[in-house]
Amino acid sequence: MKKPLVSIITIVFNGQKHIEKTIQAVIRQAYQPLEYIIIDGGSTDGTLDIIKKYEKHIAYWRSEPDKGINDAFNKGLKQATGELIGFTNADDWLEDNALETIAKNYHEAKVIYGNVRFWKNGKELNISKTDHSRLREGMTMAHPGVFVPKKIYEQYGVFSNDFKIAMDYELMLRFFVNKVGFLKIDEVVANMNIGGVSHKHWFKAICEDLKIRNMYYSNKILNYCYFLKQFVYLFFERTLRKLD
Repeated sequence: MKKPLVSIITIVFNGQKHIEKTIQAVIRQAYQPLEYIIIDGGSTDGTLDIIKKYEKHIAYWRSEPDKGINDAFNKGLKQATGELIGFTNADDWLEDNALETIAKNYHEAKVIYGNVRFWKNGKELNISKTDHSRLREGMTMAHPGVFVPKKIYEQYGVFSNDFKIAMDYELMLRFFVNKVGFLKIDEVVANMNIGGVSHKHWFKAICEDLKIRNMYYSNKILNYCYFLKQFVYLFFERTLRKLD
């Protein structure tokens, strides 16, 4: 069977501290064919120097101001020519065998996802328990471990401009309610440092989650119950971490 071309997209803005590790993990993949795309939001630190250092491994890169994370995501998707597309953003990095693991399970009509290992200050925290069947509750799939066939984007659309934080949740829920197939690979395929936008602005993120649920499900009481569950969990999780 012909191997699918995999496109990996990295979005970054002033990511000098982490971007090299992200790039190295992509170009270290043994899997081929591979297309690597970097969308930079107009960095003013040393990010562009690092990107240029690895330019021969990058199929396409651009540095210019954008309108937010969703805009950067969609710029990357516009350039991607792969049959299967994944996002590995600055501060995330792939496991060495990730693309081989994902690509061997490729199906043009299924979202493929694996587990993600979370880190904080160089220490491993936990491995995500991903489960697409619980998407109504929230983003139960860690974005760095999700790979979407290009045909699904073409049929159901790209990232919405209506959300500043939970755009990945809206996209996955959109696929889910439209009966797109999902396939879980029960292996760690990516790593992610906590401390990104959704972590720093967690309350705004779960408010967006609630708005998204209300878009797709009419039972508002149940939607608010999931919101309260998220609030309690995240409030106490962050309180306990501050005490560590």
